[in-house]
Amino acid sequence: MRILVTGAAGFMGSHLVEALVATGKHQVFAVDDLSGGYIRNTNPKAPFTKLDLRQKEKVASYIAHVKPELLYHLAADATEGRSQFTPISATERNLMAYMYTLVPAIKHGLKKVVLTSSMSVYGAQKTPFSEDLKPEPEDIYAVAKTAMEETTQILAKVFGFDWVIIRPHNVYGPKQNLADPYRNVVGIFINCLLHNRHFYIYGDGEQKRAFTYIDDFTPYCVRAGLTNRANGEIVNIGPREEYTINELSRIVLAQFFGKNAVPPRFLPKHVPFRPQEVKEAYCTNSKAEKLLGYKTTVHVPEGVAKMIAWARTIGKQKFQYLKDGLELETKDTPATWKQKLI
Repeated sequence: MRILVTGAAGFMGSHLVEALVATGKHQVFAVDDLSGGYIRNTNPKAPFTKLDLRQKEKVASYIAHVKPELLYHLAADATEGRSQFTPISATERNLMAYMYTLVPAIKHGLKKVVLTSSMSVYGAQKTPFSEDLKPEPEDIYAVAKTAMEETTQILAKVFGFDWVIIRPHNVYGPKQNLADPYRNVVGIFINCLLHNRHFYIYGDGEQKRAFTYIDDFTPYCVRAGLTNRANGEIVNIGPREEYTINELSRIVLAQFFGKNAVPPRFLPKHVPFRPQEVKEAYCTNSKAEKLLGYKTTVHVPEGVAKMIAWARTIGKQKFQYLKDGLELETKDTPATWKQKLI
């Protein structure tokens, strides 16, 4: 089968490409604009093309060449908290980039798409979120993801391709972009410590989240595409173990410093909540267990230790803020971004 993975030089995409190549059964193609990914993450056995999916004509030409039968779409501007301040980018890099990829793929014989969405689409509803809840977005990123999900289902009805929509739970692990100051809380915490300074926690730190180590995501993403068991389904993928951000920070500090006491200067500082931040966001996973055989094998303390060990091999990374700044600002824009505190 001819398989295309978008976002293939990024964190989740690069792990997925590696797993697909390892099957030895399929021709895997990889694209990424390298805005958050790295050439070092690419796999030599999967032809890689640097491509910005917002460039409609170039994408159409590329798709006409590759003619993917199966599309794994992971390319995203996954900046949930920042999207209120970059709404154009959040729409272009998510919804429009997907449309520019999906439409030509349909024209050239697409048989199935696996769309990586987000549990942010649930908004602030009662937890744990289950797949039968209707999306109630609280942020612009989630609006775009909701539109991508619904567009997929509509076009599938009209043009007859199969689909699976995956909603991951805060995936973390090796190859994650440590340089991003806007997202990936585990990575931000670790990179701050590598820079020999404390990190920041938004609000009181009692926000609850579930965190998925990459090895507990990739196999099920692969399975969603290569089997038919989840066709036509929306599936949460991740553990049923939630942690507050305060608890997560203590785990990161404990794993980073080991048996040594945490020096007081490394203790986190609190700043105001980010606008539209959901207090509790974690999901059920019984559907993933049933359809994809999901099991949690790496729990947060072990996963964080693994990620710290990897991060130390590449060293501290300079945080990369948007070159042109935010599209919109207000008095409530996090000071960590305005003043580049991270």
